[in-house]
Amino acid sequence: MKRRIPAEWEEQEALIVVFPPKQSDWSHSLEEIHHSYREFISKIARFQKCLVICEDKTALANLLPNLQNIELIQMQTNDTWIRDFGGINIYKNHKRKTYDFIFNAWGNKFEANLDNSITQQLFKEGHLKGKLKSLDFVLEGGSIDSNGHGVMLSTAYCLFEENRNPELSKKKIKKTLMRLFGLKKLIVLKHGALMGDDTDSHIDTLARFINKKTIAYVKCYDKEDEHYEELKKMEKELQKTGYDLLPLPLPSAKYFNNHRIPATYMNFVLINNAVLVPIYSDPYDEEVLEIFRASFPEREIVGIESSVFIREHGSLHCASMNIYTPRDDA
Repeated sequence: MKRRIPAEWEEQEALIVVFPPKQSDWSHSLEEIHHSYREFISKIARFQKCLVICEDKTALANLLPNLQNIELIQMQTNDTWIRDFGGINIYKNHKRKTYDFIFNAWGNKFEANLDNSITQQLFKEGHLKGKLKSLDFVLEGGSIDSNGHGVMLSTAYCLFEENRNPELSKKKIKKTLMRLFGLKKLIVLKHGALMGDDTDSHIDTLARFINKKTIAYVKCYDKEDEHYEELKKMEKELQKTGYDLLPLPLPSAKYFNNHRIPATYMNFVLINNAVLVPIYSDPYDEEVLEIFRASFPEREIVGIESSVFIREHGSLHCASMNIYTPRDDA
């Protein structure tokens, strides 16, 4: 049976986000993050349907200027990072299927009981349709990236972290991913990390396919920056893959509550006819937007101020999950 995990630039039915609940780790910046999410949701809805999970859909409906292309879903969550606890689409014999992996909050770092049940709830209540398969395997969506042609990127720091799938060997973890996603090749980077990242080096903060043959990656140009050596090692690994490479600069150091937070342009989101790019009021912002314009001439490039998102160590890609069209015509 043919299995395939799509690339993010393929046609989508919707994008899901979780509006931050009041009683959460966002209490320090609730008004600011709610403003940032409203902007994010509005930008998504310009191009495609946006499913918004929230704790009070009546209250949120009153805050959004326009509900066109927006579906509000009332559910309780622990947190907002649905990239990591949302269902992951694959195509099996050209029909969409959703995998529901175990989410244990990045190796049991936080509470995750509500987040881990969200995908099941979405299907049970009919917000998502098709076949759902629950798997006894810990995996987060931000830890993998696909070129849509059988090649997947991931990182060793996350994939083999001792609290994810401790009963499985590295070889067994790789074989499981190869089988579930119908892969021809799995590239597991041994280097790459950002300060303030709770995820143990998710690939969506470090390196992503932007087309079948090209990997964009974060590059540190400042030799005095604490990231320089580790990201240089990652760059050397990527140079051995045989793929075309596109460097995106690491933003200047950002801090919140006296600790460095993981600003990265790699946390962009591809949706129908657009690329949503996180920007950080940084000197590199405009240069990066120009790189995206050159790389995706057929799509609108939309910069979204994301400095508040990274206060809780994620950005736009972490905050969303793509739902692809039901039928695969690739």
